[in-house]
This record gives sequence, C-alpha cells and structure tokens, in this order.
Amino acid sequence: MNAIPERTLMGPGPSTVSQRVLRALGSPTIGHLDPRYIEIMDDTCAKMREVFMTKNPLTFPVSGTGMAGMECVASNLLEPGDEAIVGINGVFGARMADVMERMGAVVHRVEIPWGEVFSDEVMAEAVQKHRKAKVLGIVHAETSTGAHQPLEGISKIAHEEGILLVVDAVTSLAGHPVKVDEWKIDAIYSGTQKCLSCPPGLSPVSFSQAALEVIESRKSRSQSWYFDVSMLKDYYLGKSKRAYHHTAPVNMMYALREALTMVLEEGLEARWERHAQLHRRLRAGLAELGLDYIPKESLHTLNCVGIPDGVDDAAVRARLLETYGIEIGSGLGPFAGKAWRIGIMGHSATQANVDLVLAALVDCLD
Repeated sequence: MNAIPERTLMGPGPSTVSQRVLRALGSPTIGHLDPRYIEIMDDTCAKMREVFMTKNPLTFPVSGTGMAGMECVASNLLEPGDEAIVGINGVFGARMADVMERMGAVVHRVEIPWGEVFSDEVMAEAVQKHRKAKVLGIVHAETSTGAHQPLEGISKIAHEEGILLVVDAVTSLAGHPVKVDEWKIDAIYSGTQKCLSCPPGLSPVSFSQAALEVIESRKSRSQSWYFDVSMLKDYYLGKSKRAYHHTAPVNMMYALREALTMVLEEGLEARWERHAQLHRRLRAGLAELGLDYIPKESLHTLNCVGIPDGVDDAAVRARLLETYGIEIGSGLGPFAGKAWRIGIMGHSATQANVDLVLAALVDCLD
C-alpha cells in the first residue's frame, strides 16, 4: 500500500479527500444497528438534507456509487410499461435512459448535441407529445461534457402535467446551487466522490412526498431488492426499532458525515462562490493558452475544453500524471481524443491546484 502515489486529482472524479475525512473513515467499525451508529446515521441524513436544501424525510445515502443512486431512483419510481422522458446531451443522460429501459419503462429520448443544454421550449414540446409520462429525467451536471443544465423552468413544465422530475446531480451537489425544495425536484441522486470530497462508495438520494406516494402505490414490487425504498425507509426512518435490510457501509457513513460537516462549516453559498471563482481563474488561464470551452453553459466544477489540433491527448495526460502527479480526464464518446475534462471539485478546488494545472499545461503544450 505504501507504493500508492499521491495525486493532485483534477479530473472528473474522484476529488482529493481531506485528512479529516480519512481519519473519520478509519474510526472503529461498529454494528450497523448499534445505537451509536444509528445516531451517526441520523445526523448524516440530517446534514444531507441541509446540503440538498430539502425537508424531505426520505433523504439517505444509497450503498453504492452515484450509479447506484440512479438505479435506486429508477427502480422505485418506474414499473414495467410506465413512460418516461429523458433528456440526453451526453453520457449520463444516455445512461439514465438505459437504466430506465432496463426497468421495463418506455423511454422517450429527447436528444440534442453533446455540450448543449435543453431549452424550456424543447422540453415543453416533449412533455406535450408524451403527456402520459410518469417521470422526466434530466442531468443537472453532465460530467461527460461540462454542460450545466438550468432546471427551474423544466420543473414547472413537468409539474404542470403531473410528471415527476428526476435529476442527476452527481457533479453539482455542494459545488453548485442544488435547491431540491425550491426547484420542486421529486427524486435526485448524487455521489460522494465529487464536490463532497469523500471516497467513492455512497450515493446521496432524496425523494419528495409525491415520489414516496408513487412508490407506496406501486402495483408491483421494485425490480431491485437491494434498492427497494419500501424496505429501506424502515431502516432510515424507523422510529422505535430500525428494520434490518442490509449491512450498511459503516465506515463510509463516518466519512460522509465528516465531509458534510466540512461543507456546512464552510457554508453552501461560500462553497458555491469558491468553485465559481476558481472556475473563472482556470477559464482565464486556459484562454491564454488558446484552449476553448466546449459547452456555452459550463459547469464550474467540471471544465470541458477542446484539444488543439496536432496535440496528442494521451501523451499530454500521461506527462501531467508522470511528471506533475496531476490527473485530468479524457473526453468520452464523440469527444474522445478531442477534449480534456478538468475538475475543480471540493477539497481539490484550490487556487494552488488551479495554478499548478495551468503551469503544467504550459510545459506540456510547449
């Protein structure tokens, strides 16, 4: 284990984990039904509600990475034959559609070019065309392209037709405003390894009362036993006695609690502004190097830039890693070999790291 190198993690995730979180992760393991652990778990869920900006009681960490959250949401809200509308402008919108189809849903895919964001008009047209849809799924922070999707108008459009809004916030939670109650998001999932700067392994989720009513009125059982909210809620929301479902990842809960504590100590607005300022600093430096952003509506947390003609993508990333210990991400799908994805997330989001990446790129592009 001593051979594992320390990296400056500036890719699409994971981000650097602080010593505070690592110390919490290394605390003594106790049972997942131990009264002390239940206290820790309840406090973690309360802090999660603050970060999600919601009062939803059913807010908890799914055991698994962000894609576990995606499957949890899809498998609980959708039954075979249900209709869903999914916006696709990158890898993770397409993945959401795939997961929903695996649940037996009829998915109406609304596709736009990678790197663009959905207008209210495009989504309104889709909703009018597919008014029997049960959910509308959309990615708030498309990690594959760096596109930052506005949600408020789309939320209004969905709810006017009685459609539940499902949101992927894996790369935005704690780095951008994510206002679950104000934006009337019915189901949302994220990941611990991005802006929360916790090791990968848990997926924070939150379900509105409307979503819970849909779950409780299902005609068939959830396709997933592991992610079945009808059983999980008796563990996370049980009053006198917690119903055993599965062995919770105890030490990961310690780590998540500490990571959420650090977010709240900094303050959500201060944290959003820190990410915004560092995005502007990185953007200005990249412009001086002649690197252009691909999305017009860019995330602060994930910066997707085009690779100049004649530059070897893999060679630059290898030099960054081997010489400077810096990890950045490659492009995915149609952006493979054509884009770099530079993350500014959580504990990795510092001026020193931004300046280091810029200086290293100057050398690598020379």
